[in-house]
Amino acid sequence: MIVKIILALVVIVNGAFAVTFIRDLIAHKGQTMKEPGNPIALAVSSFIMFLLSTFGISDFAISTSLYPKVKWVDEKKLPGTLNAQCVIPVAVMALAYISAINVGLATLIIAIVAQVAGSYLAPRYVVKLPSNTIKKFLSVGLLIAAALILAGKLGVYPAGGEAASLTGVKLVALGVLSFVYGALNNIGIGSYALTMATVYALGLNPAVAFPIMMGACTFSVPVGSMQFIKFDSYSRKITLFCATFGVLGVLIAAFVVKSLNVSALQWVVVIVIVYSAVTMLMSSRKKA
Repeated sequence: MIVKIILALVVIVNGAFAVTFIRDLIAHKGQTMKEPGNPIALAVSSFIMFLLSTFGISDFAISTSLYPKVKWVDEKKLPGTLNAQCVIPVAVMALAYISAINVGLATLIIAIVAQVAGSYLAPRYVVKLPSNTIKKFLSVGLLIAAALILAGKLGVYPAGGEAASLTGVKLVALGVLSFVYGALNNIGIGSYALTMATVYALGLNPAVAFPIMMGACTFSVPVGSMQFIKFDSYSRKITLFCATFGVLGVLIAAFVVKSLNVSALQWVVVIVIVYSAVTMLMSSRKKA
């Protein structure tokens, strides 16, 4: 019963985003396809990016490394684009993979509500940040993503515990950190890996932690993204291609490929995102 309620809410919240996005596309139908980005390159990159994202390789990290290099979106609109582009693919992931809710209901609700609150409040401040400041935040986000991938590769990642729910100080800590992660998500620092590291460190069993990580993302990201649409601070073209070809990548990964050895690819991703973070920092220092 709880699974059905969660999945129904996923459809409702992400459906609200879809309606908002479609209305915005209609209002700007003459401008969307004139935005930067070769359609074929966008289709291929969206498909590959979310196919890999389904297997745990961050689409935030790939996008942050790719888009500035090919000049598909400027720094001011990059945080909004990172969030808006992944809403529909992540919703499809949630619908495909959330098959059981074994975590305590209070733990799940607090994590989701706190991250949604952070995600709702942050965009109004993010759109006012100077591009150099956004570059610095994005660089930090890339370095965090690289560090978390390396931690997993080297076996120093939190292993988790046996708990199925949190209480007391740990539950409060999860709520506070989830709020922060929701806000950081809107600056381009992906919340999924941070949430995963946190719930493991707090002692939750990895087997029951998945609904928290996926649920917090699939509810908070559309809420924040609707704010970015309101402030006209995202790429409609990239979001449109990810909502179509990105979803196709998720479906292929979930129902056709099903498993993929990404170990070697993770090393390549680490090298690329560290390089991107360093060059972005150097660029921001030169402009400053």
